[in-house]
Amino acid sequence: MKYINAMEVLPEGLLNEIQKYISGEIVYIPQIEGIKNNWGSKTGAKEKIANRNKQIRLEKENGKTIDELMLKYNLSYDSIKKIVYVKK
Repeated sequence: MKYINAMEVLPEGLLNEIQKYISGEIVYIPQIEGIKNNWGSKTGAKEKIANRNKQIRLEKENGKTIDELMLKYNLSYDSIKKIVYVKK
């Protein structure tokens, strides 16, 4: 969640109305009910991890050891095993 200055996104009248209730504080405005972003959808993190895991599986198929993959990707033995031996 990132900080956004209300002066940049809200109309002046709405901002003045909100300032009657709270001023100079940080306010969380929840999303509309029923609208939810999946984890990593805004940052691309989910896609980056999927690509990394695909590369790890490919390297394992091409002969890299789990120890080599652990060092290269800075992941634990169990994490590499979960990625490599995932059921497809």
